[in-house]
Amino acid sequence: MSEQNLPTTGRAWHLEARPEGRPVPSGFALREVEIPAPGPGQLLVANAYLSVDPYMRGRMSAKKSYIEPYEVGEPMDGPAVGRVLASNAEGFAPGDHVLHVLGWREYAVLDAATAQKVDPALAPLSAYLGVLGVPGLTAYIGLTRFAKVKEGDTVFVSGAAGAVGSVAGQIAKLQGAGRVIGSAGSDGKVKLLEGEYGFDAAFNYKNGPVAEQLAQAAPDGIDVFFDNVGGEHLEAAIGALKLHARIVLSGMVSQYNDEKVVGPRNLWNMSVTRSRMEAFMVTEELDLQPEFVREVGGWIGEGRLRYSETVVDGIDNTLQAFLALMRGENLGKMIVRL
Repeated sequence: MSEQNLPTTGRAWHLEARPEGRPVPSGFALREVEIPAPGPGQLLVANAYLSVDPYMRGRMSAKKSYIEPYEVGEPMDGPAVGRVLASNAEGFAPGDHVLHVLGWREYAVLDAATAQKVDPALAPLSAYLGVLGVPGLTAYIGLTRFAKVKEGDTVFVSGAAGAVGSVAGQIAKLQGAGRVIGSAGSDGKVKLLEGEYGFDAAFNYKNGPVAEQLAQAAPDGIDVFFDNVGGEHLEAAIGALKLHARIVLSGMVSQYNDEKVVGPRNLWNMSVTRSRMEAFMVTEELDLQPEFVREVGGWIGEGRLRYSETVVDGIDNTLQAFLALMRGENLGKMIVRL
């Protein structure tokens, strides 16, 4: 594409007001913005796929977190994959495909140092936002480095039909877990877990108390809990721990819209069972990324690890995709295709 034909404007989603409780469409706006020419060391990228993720709800609030909040009146951002239109950076050329963090927009001008080349011949571009991206890496790090799944372990994954949970359950099985149990928000998702993803048991958390359904699925207790949900799930899992069990906190999607978060009432059972509970940040564990890509990429190629995507078309529908994600309407990774 010649310099004369490079885009000079494009659309980007802006946060208009910080949500109280569940986000509503009036708090967001899709606006036309100017696209500057890339400066030294920069790339101009046409986004092809955008990621919407639960953690983004936290960034819409001003409260302290592990990542800076979105600014009211400014464009939002998040993981995206796109094609380089123009490059002023060594090692990148027009036509290259890159993974970066300036999503929620049609075009992005970014420092090449923040972009990572991806190969569409090895996997579909959208996979680099899901199973081979941060969600898959989150599952891999959590189970490999923190849960340290052992042969024969009973592993419980909450939110198991989502982008992280669906991969976590399968990785646990591939690492030798004896029994893998998942929770999900619909009977259809339960069937998917027990069928396509190979979970040994799954239940719909809307069909009854989580503690009761977990006790039926794991009558002898659990060795590992990989938590994407928090709240009732976390309390139920703490009540089901075996001796020296491990809890890995990946997310707490059930509480992202709550201003007041109440913790589990049975933490004493952590002492009774001499168990441990840990949280982690993916960006602090990136030394595992090469191993992750090699091992998980191999499992995908061999057909031993499967993944699902829910794809929504159009920049106009990015917000609706995010809101649907927060209602649990996705199977696997929620992706926006531009």
